[in-house]
Amino acid sequence: MTLFFFSVADRFYMNRISMRLLLSQHVALFADEETGQGHVGIIDPQCNVIAVINDAASNAQRLCETYYSTAPEIKYEAIGSPDYGMTVSYVPTHLFHIMFELLKNSFRAVVEEHWEKSDSLPVVKVIITKGEEDICIKVSDQGGGINRSALQKLFHYHYSTAPQPDPNYAAMIAPLAGYGYGLPLSRVYARYFTGDLVVTSMKGYGTDVHVYLKKLSSHAKEVLPLYCSTTKKHYEHTQMPPDWSSPTHSGFSSRPFSSSTFIDWGQCE
Repeated sequence: MTLFFFSVADRFYMNRISMRLLLSQHVALFADEETGQGHVGIIDPQCNVIAVINDAASNAQRLCETYYSTAPEIKYEAIGSPDYGMTVSYVPTHLFHIMFELLKNSFRAVVEEHWEKSDSLPVVKVIITKGEEDICIKVSDQGGGINRSALQKLFHYHYSTAPQPDPNYAAMIAPLAGYGYGLPLSRVYARYFTGDLVVTSMKGYGTDVHVYLKKLSSHAKEVLPLYCSTTKKHYEHTQMPPDWSSPTHSGFSSRPFSSSTFIDWGQCE
């Protein structure tokens, strides 16, 4: 598969996330059902990062125990916030998706690397810091690491270091890994609000994954790529973040979308 395919796939899933976000927000605001306390639709202005991570970790541990009958423990450390009061304005379901994928990957790697001593598995560490611009979440494991040559492929769709699950078994229980969509989609979710997801690894020891979330909601603008030059006039020009979905950055640009304008997509060349 070419880089062009991965770029198109990123754009496709980013648009799907955008449409799902708009629909979910509309339903949450105007439906009779009550949303979470303090929520504005599906957005939580005081999203507790530790609570969401803990929820994702519990689900990932249960899934890991289903496959391996064991799972590593998780250790939290909040730098600069000893009371674990790390909050950010965010969509909790987006953060849950990201952390669930990262943690189940770490749990699987640790169990498989230390299978012979499964009664004393190394813990998976989660470190959260709040800087001037971002909240950074670091997931660190001792799962043996990844070859440097394979790091470039981690965000390729359909690429996975795990074997593809048996379709008959996967129909009965959620797969732990193997389809090659977890990391690419997690990075799309992270970058949707101008964040990012970065993977580093030491072969023979373990892997670290850094997730960056914008600290201020005013900086967490949607990064929407332009598909043709004729739509540029319909976008705001106050900020021009890089178009992350284009590997070469040629022929495309991106700007925060203005909901007060109408785009005639039929005019695109």
